[in-house]
Amino acid sequence: MNPETRGLPQETIRKQRRWPFARARRREKGQSVAEVALVTPLLLLLLVGAIEIGRFAYYGIEVANAARAGVQYGSQSLADSFDLPGITQAAKNDAPEVTGLGVTRLNRCACSTSPANYVGCPATLCLPGSSVVFLEVDTTATISPLFRYPGLPSTFNAKGKAIMRVSQ
Repeated sequence: MNPETRGLPQETIRKQRRWPFARARRREKGQSVAEVALVTPLLLLLLVGAIEIGRFAYYGIEVANAARAGVQYGSQSLADSFDLPGITQAAKNDAPEVTGLGVTRLNRCACSTSPANYVGCPATLCLPGSSVVFLEVDTTATISPLFRYPGLPSTFNAKGKAIMRVSQ
């Protein structure tokens, strides 16, 4: 037995043992509220940042997929590869959530013996091979963030590009 508590009733000894913890517990109640008050704005900022990054990634994927849809439409035939309104409509149908989608098309020609080297269209000097036509569709969109952040631009540009051989 402890010499300081010798001769004291058991109830008094128990209260003395609990007393320092009860006092510390009362002081920590205010500390918890202060910690939550300091951490909550930081957590909200992280949450909004994660939402913004997700939005930008989503719109980037949509713009890239729109380019792919446009090139798939235009590569069906040589006549379709020159149909800019049809290519634009195919791209916009694939990305209806993206407003202000810009679409451009470009025909590129190459020889079948070396399709990686583009030559002028129409490719007439492709002997012993034949000429091959490729369609390139580029898409762009301007995306605005939900909130204005200091140090970051007020808009972001998303770009998509797709190239496919045109069926002849």
